[in-house]
Amino acid sequence: MSQPREVAPGATYLITRRVLRRHLLFRPDAAITEFLVYTLAVSTRRYGIEVHAFCAMSSHLHLVVTDTRGVLPRFLQFFHRIVALGTKVLRRWEGPVWDHEATSVVRLLTRAAVVEKIAYVLANPVAAGLVRHAREWPGAKVDVDELGKGVLRAARPTAYLDPENPQWPEAVTLALSLPPIIEQDDAEDFGREVTAELERQEAQAHAHLQRQGLSFLSAERASKVSPYKRATSFEALRDRNPTFAVGREQGDAWRIAGAAVRAFRASYRAALERWRAGVRSAVFPAGTWWMRTFHGASVSNVVLTM
Repeated sequence: MSQPREVAPGATYLITRRVLRRHLLFRPDAAITEFLVYTLAVSTRRYGIEVHAFCAMSSHLHLVVTDTRGVLPRFLQFFHRIVALGTKVLRRWEGPVWDHEATSVVRLLTRAAVVEKIAYVLANPVAAGLVRHAREWPGAKVDVDELGKGVLRAARPTAYLDPENPQWPEAVTLALSLPPIIEQDDAEDFGREVTAELERQEAQAHAHLQRQGLSFLSAERASKVSPYKRATSFEALRDRNPTFAVGREQGDAWRIAGAAVRAFRASYRAALERWRAGVRSAVFPAGTWWMRTFHGASVSNVVLTM
């Protein structure tokens, strides 16, 4: 059984979802790039999700978003379903698209965590040895100079989506927003911090490949690789799937956040035990989503601060 997770309105997350067995189904060609941007724009508008950073790698997707309404599970269900169904059509793919492992959802609790994880998302193609600099990646992505002010645009793909259905408009735009932890008058400083962190991660990736005696694949070759091939680089299986991040050298914030997670889980389990015993007046902690949505359980208004 998975651990209960708090779903809080206004929370910012790093989200990662991987393709089955690391197949390269999201190879960055024009068709899949347009489809991913279009689907993300429609899905985020539908559920009030604000997008801060995005990078579609050939074998997985990275997003940094804020869930303004506290409906993240609904958004993920809808977005991942449409992406999977459209990808099956575009790639003529039989069987599942997504890996059996659960989606990684990491709550970003501090400015340091937001800076580091956005830079991580942007630097992913460099860390994977595909391109020397993040801006060179040809797939669906956000560039560092677009943070908080860029706009992604896409026309409705001809594959899969019904042009007669009003939920699929002819064209969509997706305005990129600043994370709520960043004030508008602080946007320039935030941009400089992400740029510096991105450069640090790019330099780290360059040094790693040099030590390995390897070279970058290049954007052109990455765009032409077969989508039915699989990534072959080493990847640890069943590694930790963290619940939150606070950034480097944020020990006090980490301890406070860890205590809040433990308190939420303990309160949730206590309420669930009462519910299972037939006590329908049991009150679950604030941020409880599944029991409230599907069983009508009562939820406290008192937030356990993270």
